[in-house]
Amino acid sequence: MNRSSDPPRRRSTSAPAADSLAFALLAAAEVIGQVIGGSSLNDALARCWHARGELPPATRAAIQDLSYGSLRDYGRGDFLLQRLMHKPVPELRVRALLLAALHRLAARPRDAHTTVDQAVAAARGIAGGAFAGLVNAVLRNSLRQGAALEPAEQDEQAFWRHPRWWIERLRAAYPQDWAAILAAGNGHPPMALRVNRRKITRQAYLARLQELGIDARPLPQADALLLAQPLPVARLPGFAEGLVSVQDPGAQQAAAWLDLADGQRVLDACAAPGGKTCHMLESAEVDLLALDTDAGRAQRIHDNLTRLGLHARVAVADARAVERWWDGRPFERILADLPCSASGVVRRHPDIKWLRRSRDIPRFAQQQGEILAALWRVLAPGGKLLYATCSLFPEENGRNVADFAARRPDCLRLPLEGKPEIQLLPTDTHDGFFYALLQKRA
Repeated sequence: MNRSSDPPRRRSTSAPAADSLAFALLAAAEVIGQVIGGSSLNDALARCWHARGELPPATRAAIQDLSYGSLRDYGRGDFLLQRLMHKPVPELRVRALLLAALHRLAARPRDAHTTVDQAVAAARGIAGGAFAGLVNAVLRNSLRQGAALEPAEQDEQAFWRHPRWWIERLRAAYPQDWAAILAAGNGHPPMALRVNRRKITRQAYLARLQELGIDARPLPQADALLLAQPLPVARLPGFAEGLVSVQDPGAQQAAAWLDLADGQRVLDACAAPGGKTCHMLESAEVDLLALDTDAGRAQRIHDNLTRLGLHARVAVADARAVERWWDGRPFERILADLPCSASGVVRRHPDIKWLRRSRDIPRFAQQQGEILAALWRVLAPGGKLLYATCSLFPEENGRNVADFAARRPDCLRLPLEGKPEIQLLPTDTHDGFFYALLQKRA
């Protein structure tokens, strides 16, 4: 490995200031290291916020941006470290710090000097500063080599920044679109809003945004607005009062496609955090039961209902254990928003593509089939069930639905916008979702 000729710097014994880039890099390295170790990004960030208490908003945003960006770029970053170093870094936090710094060097090339300087300062907070020289040498070496280091298209995992098995599945399923899907998965997600029609019209809310200088435009979905730039929810007028929610336009299709009407008995079978639950309640006066297996996630349903001024019964239960939560009265509408790989939303959850394994896909498909069979028992004759996932893999979507319908003489597949099913691929306005509408024959 090439070593920097710069003179050695005196080690600092103090921690980086909370408003410094070094502090953000060090905190992001802890988050990234936890994800590499198997933790979800949400959990790792939650631990970060808990451990550090109140942080300056800019610092918190920087930690989050570095964590998300580094994990989106993980395939490339890991590739670069293999080329820059003769042997693996013995300290996981140092490796994670290098990943964060390499990401920032690519994202903000004009700030290269600052990034290197602050990464070295951050390294002094790890293992008594023993790896500060290593971090300095690796990053300066990456700047010297520049474009010569970058992966070629033949190095698929590094070039496309997705696992090889993931790339192969998408290429097989979408021979014309796989490259665009991967590129979308590496980008920043759009921020869309769902206007609460019970409290304000979409046009009136759009006018309120314009008065504040917030650029937004209507989308084809009845309640959807797309922001030109993401912003904190605290800046959204009336958010705390329930005028609006943040929800992807693709997810907003569910309430419309369920064909809801006042007075119906409705089940949201895998409901947390409650976005679709609340949208259904905003759309019609229905008697709704929301289920989720996790008590913590179910609390988020309660929180959303309270903020929006809506009411539903919420139960913590596994949808497959029908006898534990069903009162014997059938449902006229069921939303089966099923557990899946979440392959359609990886730009929002970049840890997913690195934590998932190829063997997880058939496991998800089996679980979905079990839940679907259980829900079919509680669907009223003539009732409709909307099968939904945020997955792009056919094993979790069309194949699962086709297999189920073929085994059930009482299952009728209804068209959605003239199609037997709809697979939304991620675009600059929405994430990737799958929908199929089933009806139980009377």
